Amino acid sequence: MVDFLYATPPTWLVPLPVLLPLVGAGLTLVVGGRDQLQRTVSIVVFVGVLAAAVGLLIGADAHGPLVLRTGGWPAALGGVVLVADRLSALMVLVSVIITFAVLLFSIGQGRSSDRERDAGSPLPIFHPTLMVLLAGVCTTFVSGDLFHIYVGFEMLLIASFVLLTLGGTAERVRAGVNYVFVSVLSSLLFLTAIAMTYAATGTVNLAQLAGRLDALPESTRVTLQVLLLLGFAIKAAIFPMSGWLPDSYPTAPAPVTAVFAGLLTKVGVYAIIRTQTLLFPDGALDSILLWAALLTMIVGILGAIAQDDIKRLLSFTLVSHIGYMIFGVAIGNELGLSGAIFYVAHHIIVQTTLFLVAGLIEWRGRSTSLSELGGLARTSPLIAVLFFIPAMNLAGIPPFSGFLGKIALLQAGAQAATPLAYLLIGGSVLTSLLTLYAVSRVWSMAFWRKVPTPSETVQRERASVTAGAPSVDGQPEETDRPIDSPTGALALGAVRAIPRGMTTPTTLLVVIGMAITVVAGPLYAITDRAAADLRARTPYIDSVLAHDPTNPGQEAP
Repeated sequence: MVDFLYATPPTWLVPLPVLLPLVGAGLTLVVGGRDQLQRTVSIVVFVGVLAAAVGLLIGADAHGPLVLRTGGWPAALGGVVLVADRLSALMVLVSVIITFAVLLFSIGQGRSSDRERDAGSPLPIFHPTLMVLLAGVCTTFVSGDLFHIYVGFEMLLIASFVLLTLGGTAERVRAGVNYVFVSVLSSLLFLTAIAMTYAATGTVNLAQLAGRLDALPESTRVTLQVLLLLGFAIKAAIFPMSGWLPDSYPTAPAPVTAVFAGLLTKVGVYAIIRTQTLLFPDGALDSILLWAALLTMIVGILGAIAQDDIKRLLSFTLVSHIGYMIFGVAIGNELGLSGAIFYVAHHIIVQTTLFLVAGLIEWRGRSTSLSELGGLARTSPLIAVLFFIPAMNLAGIPPFSGFLGKIALLQAGAQAATPLAYLLIGGSVLTSLLTLYAVSRVWSMAFWRKVPTPSETVQRERASVTAGAPSVDGQPEETDRPIDSPTGALALGAVRAIPRGMTTPTTLLVVIGMAITVVAGPLYAITDRAAADLRARTPYIDSVLAHDPTNPGQEAP
């Protein structure tokens, strides 16, 4: 069936994950004043992008890397080359799935037309900005040169700043400014690396660089590698460049936090995988990456244990589990790369799901503070189930996909059989146990224990918020209880019911997370083939250079 559908490589699919969201962003901005029409257009566009992403993965797996040159210009003269191999196609598909789920969640929550708190004027920008964010993510994944990866990063920066500051509160603007400052620093490092790379090699095309970097002096090559890694490490929130993340993500609305947690750091991880395997396969900095992976795991999870707020706790677990992905990349063998790719796909789904569940908790109990929550397992059993399953998945409890991904990484470390690899194995097991402790603490305090007694300060602050502060959509939050009554989950029987539009996409992501376990065999087959291609390098290089008129021969690595 696949051979029939894809008798020839479907290269026409490659630009669609970028073009369709951009077209959709324009359309939704035009119809922004009509909420229902905007929602309809958004859903139709996302269905189209999802279909294109599925076709892209099937085509890349059947034919190898799919290459599309835009404008007919050769790479040496600045032609834009789009490449979708198994790695990038899988990343595109998972990114579209979780962004679509977040869109549906936001529609259910009534965020399709956000308003500023102070001005109260309509800002119908959530949907178009989310689509620009997705276009930036997909641009990064399918770009065949360093400069257009940079362009994807900048699209992400602009869209994410808008999403992060929705509502215009002082806290969100402050977090947005911090986020932009860190992102601009990362971009400057990346842009400097691009300029130096072009000066040294005469190209920024990844396939051409794979052949030309080896001719450079070792000191120049290592300098370029360090600059690229620093820029990507900030994006990926690798320790010690991870402090910005827990202070930025929790301030945003739940759908925004969820899509940030799922995607933004993984773009940095993808860039590290791509450049380390294709441009710097000698592993000169692998030991440094292994130490960074270990410290990211341990410091991140220790930070999670110390948190009282669920969003901040999940933000620290997000940082911690980036360490697993870097572990697989730094080990560098085929099993390590396959495990890292599998873990990235798993983690995007699971982490997004947990942040959406945090949004449900906040909607139900008007708080994400563990000191204020309690009794959710009795009053909201659906939320309890929706939290418990991805939480156990994140902790790596058998037979979930988190366990399967970690087992592959541990086996890769044992296969490397170096003292540092064994140290990483121990750190990985410890991090997994501490993750289980962190999520169990959330379960115990928010779901299992009795409703705590509110302090007078909490009652006063909550009463003030519910009495006068509008919600993010610019309208006062409805409440069906006296203002001076206990608040948060302290009065669960009196708070809002959760709309089905919020629980349905969250449930869908939980099911997808469980389905990864069921289809782990076929998925690992794809990641194994992707890892083999990454280590060989020739499938990617040959596909890009095969028809380039500036390379009549082949520029071998």
